[in-house]
Amino acid sequence: MSFLAPLFLVGALAIAGPVIFHLLRQSPRVRVAFSSLMFLRPTPPRPTRRRRLDNLLLLALRCLALGLLALGFARPFRRQAVDPSPPAGPGKRLVLLVDTSASMRRAGLWAEARSELATILGRVTPADQVAVLTFDRTVRSVVSFAEWEAMPPGDRAAGVLGRMAAITPGWSGTQLAAALMQGAEMLVDSEEKTPGIPRQVVLVSDLQEGGHLEALQSFDWPKGIELSVRPVGAKAGINAGLQRAAESADAPDASAVLKLRVSNAADSTREQFQLAWRRPDGKAAGVPPLDVYVPPGQSRMVSMPFPQTAAEADRVVLTGDDAEFDNTVFVVPPPTNKLSILYLGADPETDSRLPLYFLRRALQSGGHHIREVLARPPSTAILPTELEAAAMVVVVDSLPETTVAQLRRYMLSGHTVLVSPRTPAVAPTLAGLLGVDRIAMDEARVASYSMLSEIDFRYPAFAPFADARFQDFTKVRVWKHRTLDLRSLPAARVVARFDDGDPAFVEFQAGAGRALVLTFGWHPEDSQLALSTKFVPLIYAVLNAGSVVGETVTAVFVGDPFTLPAVPADKANETIRVRRPDGTEIALAGGTAQFADTMVPGIYSFSAAGRLHRFAVNVDPMESRTRQVGLDELPRVAAVIAVAATGQSVSGQAKTLEVAAEIESRQKLWRWAIAAALAVLLIETLAAGWMTRRIPVTEGVHP
Repeated sequence: MSFLAPLFLVGALAIAGPVIFHLLRQSPRVRVAFSSLMFLRPTPPRPTRRRRLDNLLLLALRCLALGLLALGFARPFRRQAVDPSPPAGPGKRLVLLVDTSASMRRAGLWAEARSELATILGRVTPADQVAVLTFDRTVRSVVSFAEWEAMPPGDRAAGVLGRMAAITPGWSGTQLAAALMQGAEMLVDSEEKTPGIPRQVVLVSDLQEGGHLEALQSFDWPKGIELSVRPVGAKAGINAGLQRAAESADAPDASAVLKLRVSNAADSTREQFQLAWRRPDGKAAGVPPLDVYVPPGQSRMVSMPFPQTAAEADRVVLTGDDAEFDNTVFVVPPPTNKLSILYLGADPETDSRLPLYFLRRALQSGGHHIREVLARPPSTAILPTELEAAAMVVVVDSLPETTVAQLRRYMLSGHTVLVSPRTPAVAPTLAGLLGVDRIAMDEARVASYSMLSEIDFRYPAFAPFADARFQDFTKVRVWKHRTLDLRSLPAARVVARFDDGDPAFVEFQAGAGRALVLTFGWHPEDSQLALSTKFVPLIYAVLNAGSVVGETVTAVFVGDPFTLPAVPADKANETIRVRRPDGTEIALAGGTAQFADTMVPGIYSFSAAGRLHRFAVNVDPMESRTRQVGLDELPRVAAVIAVAATGQSVSGQAKTLEVAAEIESRQKLWRWAIAAALAVLLIETLAAGWMTRRIPVTEGVHP
């Protein structure tokens, strides 16, 4: 009989407990009623130091239960004759997985990994079949099984090492679980071609805790495939990571302050670090460094003000740790966009009862947007420069035909016109804008008030209210609204209706642009919309639906695709040239939606539709979690996990332990020991109850 965890046998010393409790147990005092003691001769009690054991059966049962529990936890098994030496025959089939993620860029790790790979290949026999893969966020083949077989046996190891000499760690994150699963699946697929030979996945990695091992928990590791883990870089060091924190684009200080997160590794020995702005050439940007205190295993949020020369400073660099691969965050400073909305209506500038007053207060400047509402009377001619600079036009009153023609050309070129008719007299203006002869519009007859209903929350303007908590528009009461006959306008899309069925919000597509018609006003004379909490989100959503406020994402992680901004239809076929951080350019065909070659951190730039765009690519923050995962923290993905230190092979003792673990997992004798302990405790309980009932009760004797 052998034990897989013999240290648990020390728990058998607890058997002394019942013996001690039995010896310390005091005999119960029984009171005997007696008539008188005057006729008895006093006799002093005899002193004794001897205690004797009572109820030996109960004592034996309790000691046996404790012994069986200790035996079960020690995981016993019966040894079997197993030859730990490698089996003779066709050899093994190995898949070697080599980590090339960003965390492997730390000093000395890649050289150590290549040395470990050379050691493994040095022990490979001519009969073995080997495939070598590298992985980070994706898995790439260095040598396949077919290529290994095609090489001369004496040149195989040198050929693999020659190919590995041209490979260096990249900047991508680690998908360790995906690599292990793909390696195991390769061996499963090869079982049909070469059945019966030993199969093994050998992993060479730094095993950093940000390697995404979660998927292994639900993966059914194939039977018969061993996993050998060769960790590198177990030495503790100082590493702090720097990442850009998520922030709202409309925050008041979004254009002046950069929010960063500094995280310190759990095994770090330093707490003080510095942050500084740098130019592309590595020189300081003229802003004093910022000292940051971060205890090991914690993170801190830091606000860095943009320098005055923000166009020159494109990165923040952290100093004070040993690993530099995750110490830089590349930043594209947010541009200051001036959004001009042209308002055409006869509203006095300061009248707090009319639509212009509320529109100006809803479109406040903030963040990196400067929003300006230019009000022009309907009779005033619109300057072409004003119309060209306008992000959207709002119409509330009737306009001259020349102005309507201008607005129609503006809308057909891809812009948005919002029409909120103050009176039915705006109908000819709307008809001219849509290019139809006539539109029937009248003042609705409202008994008390109307409410919005049948709202399409999938439409972009109402998308902010799609959550059930925000869909209640019953408190927005509409006192007056206009009716709109849509029978002559089949292309109209009704987004919202009143409770009486009349259209409330309608979209008309025209060329590359659109006309949005709100059949009531938001000012208090028409409705309560401007006084409700729905007004500001709705106005911003209307702007966003017109592609005015929405911005392209300006930062992604290494390896993530970057979504290119939409361009007008007349420029959709223009070639897009993307300039990478090293100065090289990549030409993309017109109409390409995404740019996927983001394998190097830095600032990328490209021109689309005559406008220059820039975006930043940074290292995955998970790569900063460089604490090495202990082998006991790895999920149990295989029946046998062979572990070898760097530069050493699996010893005979380690192989014996592997075999013992496999035998014990099949026999599971510990279950019988635990079951026997429970049975003994049940017998002890029954015996104790039976003995308690047999204790005689002494009754008093009275004269």
